[in-house]
Formats: sequence, structure tokens, C-alpha cells
Amino acid sequence: MTGRTITRAQLSEAVYQEVGLSRNESADFVEAVLNVLSNHLVKGEPVKISSFGTFLIRQKGGRMGRNPKTGQEVPISPRRVMVFRPSHVLKDQISRALTGQGKA
Repeated sequence: MTGRTITRAQLSEAVYQEVGLSRNESADFVEAVLNVLSNHLVKGEPVKISSFGTFLIRQKGGRMGRNPKTGQEVPISPRRVMVFRPSHVLKDQISRALTGQGKA
């Protein structure tokens, strides 16, 4: 693991290299895709990308937590959290790459 983060600019550059759109069109395309994904998630709708995975919004209930420094109990309010469930295709691809059995 390198710990590198892929940025929007890098995604745009990859679209530019792979698809052949102009750099501006590639950036607009990446922004449009991310806007569609985030708008559906904000509405609480799941987003499924075939052979990649599913993004879901889950409601978590309130509970009592603990401040790790002081040990004092602190209430944690109910909230919505985003979760990602990778597809079996993605899991298999990652597993093969980590075991050296194929290209990622």
C-alpha cells in the first residue's frame, strides 16, 4: 500500500488519456459523474456501479460513547453514514493483485 490518494485532477487526466476527450471535457465529465453520485446519496438512494460496488446511506442510532482521553461518557446522536460494499468482481480483482496471481 502506497497511501496515495487519487484526486479529481488525476481522474480527469485518466479520462483524457483513455477516452480521448479534451482536458476540459474530461474534467467536466468527471464532475458530472461525481455530482450524479453525490446527489443520489444525499437523497438516501443507493448507487450501484456494476462490477465495482454499491454505495449506501445507513441510518445509525444514537448511543453512549466514551471520550478516550478522559473516560467520560458522551452521547453520540443519531446520524446517517455512507458505506461502500465492493462487488465480488472487485474483491476478486484485489485479491488476485495482492497475491500476485494477475494484473490489477
